[in-house]
This record gives sequence, C-alpha cells and structure tokens, in this order.
Amino acid sequence: MEISARNQLKGKVTNIELGAVMANIKIEVNEPNTITAVITKESAERLGLKEGDDVAAIIKSTEVIIGK
Repeated sequence: MEISARNQLKGKVTNIELGAVMANIKIEVNEPNTITAVITKESAERLGLKEGDDVAAIIKSTEVIIGK
C-alpha cells in the first residue's frame, strides 16, 4: 500500500476491543528502529538538541489510521 503519510509504524495486532461504536486496536510495533522527525530550526535550537541526547518522539496527530 502506498500513501503519502510519513508517520507510519508497522506492527502486529495484539488485541481488539469492540465497543458499540468504536474499536480499540492494540498494535505491537517493532520497527522502525529510527524515527525521523522534521521540525523547525528554531525548535531544534530552542531545545538545544545534540547527538546523544535522550528525547521522546511524540507523533502529533488527531487520529491514527490503520492500513492492511
């Protein structure tokens, strides 16, 4: 499947909880081992980022779409 979204993490469904309207899908993610974030230069400088820093990669999105 080809789509333009870059924030894709491939995994395996480990649990499905079906509600009346919504479903919670648990996905175990093993790869990628590296996530690439594209941020503004101003943000990188404000955070003082340097190689070797411990950081958290937070995917900002209002929804998660599952492709199969």
